[in-house]
Amino acid sequence: MKNLILLLMSGLLTMNACASNKESATNSYTPNEQVYPSHEPYGTGVGTCPGRVTWTWNRSSVEWDGTGYWWRIEHFDETAIQEMTDRGIANIAGAENASEGWKRLFEYNLAQRGLTGSYQKGQKIAIKANINGAAEYDDDREGLSKDSYTNPVVLRCLLVSLVKDAGVSPQDITVYDVTRIFPDWMQKYCSEGITEGVNFIGRDNGVADENVVIKWSALNSSVKNYLPTCVTEATYLINLANLKGHDYGITLCAKNHFGSFINTWRMRAPQEAGLHGNVSQRKMNAYSVLVDLMGNYQLGAKTMLYMLDAIICPAINTSDVCAENSLWTMPPFNGDYTSSLFFSQDPVAIDGVGADFLMNEPTMTNNNSALRGNKYSENYIHEAALVGKAPSGTAYYDGNGKRLTNLGVHEHWNNATDKQYSRNLGKSEGIELVFIDLNGASGIVSVSESKSGAKSKSYNVAGQSVDADTAKGIIIQDRKKIIK
Repeated sequence: MKNLILLLMSGLLTMNACASNKESATNSYTPNEQVYPSHEPYGTGVGTCPGRVTWTWNRSSVEWDGTGYWWRIEHFDETAIQEMTDRGIANIAGAENASEGWKRLFEYNLAQRGLTGSYQKGQKIAIKANINGAAEYDDDREGLSKDSYTNPVVLRCLLVSLVKDAGVSPQDITVYDVTRIFPDWMQKYCSEGITEGVNFIGRDNGVADENVVIKWSALNSSVKNYLPTCVTEATYLINLANLKGHDYGITLCAKNHFGSFINTWRMRAPQEAGLHGNVSQRKMNAYSVLVDLMGNYQLGAKTMLYMLDAIICPAINTSDVCAENSLWTMPPFNGDYTSSLFFSQDPVAIDGVGADFLMNEPTMTNNNSALRGNKYSENYIHEAALVGKAPSGTAYYDGNGKRLTNLGVHEHWNNATDKQYSRNLGKSEGIELVFIDLNGASGIVSVSESKSGAKSKSYNVAGQSVDADTAKGIIIQDRKKIIK
């Protein structure tokens, strides 16, 4: 309650009532005015396919009328989300299937750390979930909150893929958020059958590793912030964040690590550490604590996969999730839920893509005054992309004495309809957004531009390259089959 009162007094919190259900929500799209300035790619892309962000989309993954508790299992199609997960893991690593995808993800991460080989039985994996909307003000274990947090079906599908396709023992996997408490029903659902034995660590059972204190590059604070043992004992990390608006504008993979450390105020560790003032500052070329977390030798260096849970994306983190603040008008959503997942090995690229989606969606900006017109919300992404020579002049370190020189690549798409980045347009550097449309067309595979400047997209459907109209017809026919 203390935090809620502070936010209300500061005027940073937009309280919106959930007055409508899915049927009564609008679906007309008028693009927002450009807020983020266009620029050439900053930084260097990383990953097996450098700078790649994979986006899987399937409308059938969500069937919810926008009322009641958003998180109930019956609102989601686990089979559809499992396919979205498996296809995303394969594509982000340039592989044919999820099994080979995981192998490449492990190998690339080890190579980046100067190591060889791949995953070995017994090595531990920590998954950072975003449980911010559960047990936010008390020790509730039932999860009776309508606020946003990690989709339980997305989490389960990720765990199933790790066990089935990567060959990881459930007992070697820990899902954590040390500032919140995982609902009992969520733990049960995510550790049944093939995933039995998965561990869950929250603020009620997290243990601080007092030998590993987070070191800030330019933050003056006397508070000691310890990483939990589930992180320091892990060989690999997966950052499973949410795509959604926030009291301070946006929250993506970088800010997800606000739930990755322990200090004297377990429920509000970031506030105790004095971090929120840093992330809410409205200026560019400013030092950001988020870059320290992205580049930390325990957090960033160990992360083999970044994901954005974009199944249902609300405009703000402190209001009930409902149709009014979660139905997107931007194409291809057209008045429906986003029903998407995003994957990357590049922490800068995935947050940049997430920022583009949030800033260009009217449902987000109309329901979140902290996001609306806030060009400064990408300050940390600029700092991260140019980390070797940061605009703020900050010398960023990895928390273990090593100067950071590159974390990934950042740029903005050409427009909110085509959503094309430099690598999509044939450039050698920048972001590549690979769209895998599981409603019928399997994704944009190429974009060509004529001498007159006209662009045309080709789609891969059943192994054949077809134009947009043909692909759209296939999607419509597939939707009719689903309805029947």
